[in-house]
Amino acid sequence: MKIEGKEYRTIWFVNNVVKIIDQTKLPHQFIIKDLKTVKDAINAIKTMEVRGAPLIGATAAYGLVLAIMENNDQTFLKKSSEDLINSRPTAINLKWAVDRMMKKFSGINSDQILNIALNEAKEICEEDVKFCENIGLNGLKIIEEIYNKKKDTVNILTHCNAGWLATINWGTATSPIYHAHKKGIKVHVWVDETRPRNQGANLTSYELNEEKIPNTIIADNTGGILMQRGEVDMCIVGTDRTIATGDVANKIGTYLKALAAHDNNVPFYVALPSSTIDWETTDLKNIPIEERNFEELSYVEGLDENNNVKKVLIYPKKSKAMNIAFDVTPAKYVTGLITEKGVCEASEKGLKELFK
Repeated sequence: MKIEGKEYRTIWFVNNVVKIIDQTKLPHQFIIKDLKTVKDAINAIKTMEVRGAPLIGATAAYGLVLAIMENNDQTFLKKSSEDLINSRPTAINLKWAVDRMMKKFSGINSDQILNIALNEAKEICEEDVKFCENIGLNGLKIIEEIYNKKKDTVNILTHCNAGWLATINWGTATSPIYHAHKKGIKVHVWVDETRPRNQGANLTSYELNEEKIPNTIIADNTGGILMQRGEVDMCIVGTDRTIATGDVANKIGTYLKALAAHDNNVPFYVALPSSTIDWETTDLKNIPIEERNFEELSYVEGLDENNNVKKVLIYPKKSKAMNIAFDVTPAKYVTGLITEKGVCEASEKGLKELFK
């Protein structure tokens, strides 16, 4: 997708260095950062320089490539894989990518392992691009149905950033929107600000602007009244982990949007590649929910009057804050799961029929 008219992906490998777009600096600064060691990759994941389940998985895969370049030793590689998996617990793509890489290395001679690792990391990225493109084509059909009935702009509400910045390209929740826009369907996106890190305002609106797609940033609590007024035709969100029963873990606040959509008969879709499905978990209570530093809530960054980026405290100094990063939306509130293989019911039966 584009930034200032130039095509980019979120991660790439060149001259023995992994390059990423530092998403903590967006939208005010566009900085490409080099990852040279596995610790760099772990830090990029922890600090959310890279974020979004598919991109985290790809970064972990490249992190193992860097680990091999740094110290081609099985003990070091195993420790690196464990550290990568523990860097962010909720997004299942992280463990999926690391396990896939480590399985590929099994029984391989040390002199062959680097080429195999690099090819597998690149394959994970290419696979994600294709999956996200197909998610877009499958979701496009839903938008087309609404457009053909309405004969007017389709208003879509999304939460957090499940855009191309959260994947390698296209995005998950945004991919159907991009495909609809390219086909000439009029779309408008309600962009939840998405506290505490403002990924909607800072990232989703930013990338939609670059693709010239009309969008409006709203406070996280605004979606409900817009649905009551009939100003939301559908919701599309991403997910960091969807378990075998169809329950969805995503950015905190997703559950509340699903409840509002259910109450107002607004279709609520979740877009995801199959790498985000946790086939082993069948109870939503067993999904690990990350709790992050409270300073993500109490401090915000922005431009001052001199166009300098500043970090400021917005809470009373003595106040406590809790920063739970994700919530879980039960499958009964999800209209459908949009995947690379098609759209299915959010249930064990629906997933198994699609992924036989």
